[in-house]
Amino acid sequence: MSDNIPYEIQAEIIKRLPVKSLVQFRSVSKQWKSLIDSSEFLAAYNIYHNQPQRLIVWYEYPVDTEEKYVSFVDDETFAKQGFAVSLPVLAKVLSDSRVVGSSQGLLCLYGYYRVPGHSRHNSVRQMAVLWNPSIRKSVGVAVPGVLRWGLETILGFGVCPIRSDPMIVKITQVNLNWEIRSRASVPWVVEVFSLSKGSWRILSSNLPNKSMKVTWSEVVIDRFIFWFAFDKLVAADGGFSTKNMIMSFDMTTEEFIVVDLPENLANQSYMNLSISKNLFKKLFTINAPYASIRVLGFTKSGEPMMEVKDYYKEAAALVVYQPSLGYINNIGISGNYGSFFVGYYMETLLLLDQADCSVYSNIHN
Repeated sequence: MSDNIPYEIQAEIIKRLPVKSLVQFRSVSKQWKSLIDSSEFLAAYNIYHNQPQRLIVWYEYPVDTEEKYVSFVDDETFAKQGFAVSLPVLAKVLSDSRVVGSSQGLLCLYGYYRVPGHSRHNSVRQMAVLWNPSIRKSVGVAVPGVLRWGLETILGFGVCPIRSDPMIVKITQVNLNWEIRSRASVPWVVEVFSLSKGSWRILSSNLPNKSMKVTWSEVVIDRFIFWFAFDKLVAADGGFSTKNMIMSFDMTTEEFIVVDLPENLANQSYMNLSISKNLFKKLFTINAPYASIRVLGFTKSGEPMMEVKDYYKEAAALVVYQPSLGYINNIGISGNYGSFFVGYYMETLLLLDQADCSVYSNIHN
């Protein structure tokens, strides 16, 4: 770029370039590399490029349970132009892996890996992988283990929009199989990892009620991570009742907030799927008496993408429901039921300043 152009104008021009060009331009000069790698530039770049451009789909192939990733442009032709996405090296070492969530162009994967040189009993570790498909970089984060029988781990992932800081929230809760009276005596343990600090911290205040259970189903909107959750309560007759709800975590204040659902949603039957927005105004209902349905996400035009498992078929299918026509469009992707994930994926420079395949192994400060 010409030396006659003021540096400030050069910086504004560079902010509008695609990610692939920026990665190449880092080698042009030390000044440009310093600019592109700065936290201020990363935050400003996300402002100019804040619209989701693609949908990324993860699923297990039903024949050999191999994990597959497919990327689609989110437009009216997306069902016809998907292409495979190569996994990062760190993700390939994980077993029993799953996608935690996606936020600001990053994906978070979670699973187990075996440490060489250790006994079989002590060699299994938990790890989360933060992955930026745009620049093909990933970093690993060692996840603290659960030291007590009967407990389980749920993770949440999001990028704090105020600081452009990737965060992982680890919730340790009592397994649902435990009797509810035993569950109530064991507190939640919540730990938070932020990439800017590079370590885990334990949260000790503003924790949800011990009877609540958070699921792996999450979505990130602005500064909030939302999970589907429910509260298992002891009924007057000695039995128990279950109440559906939404649990949120504010990544700026690090506080949990419980969102109560209307009574008809708090006790919703999953055979009839209702889609709502704006203070739970019902938009439409999909009746599926002979199938299991999971809503995975929405296209840019507001059409729900769903995983549908017919009771008479072994594999589940990825479909898009078109409410204006009352029509279900099969995308042509089949996978094991419960394995599908759909997330938004946009170009971002997050992780550009990180060493590829590096692992944060400092469990706590």
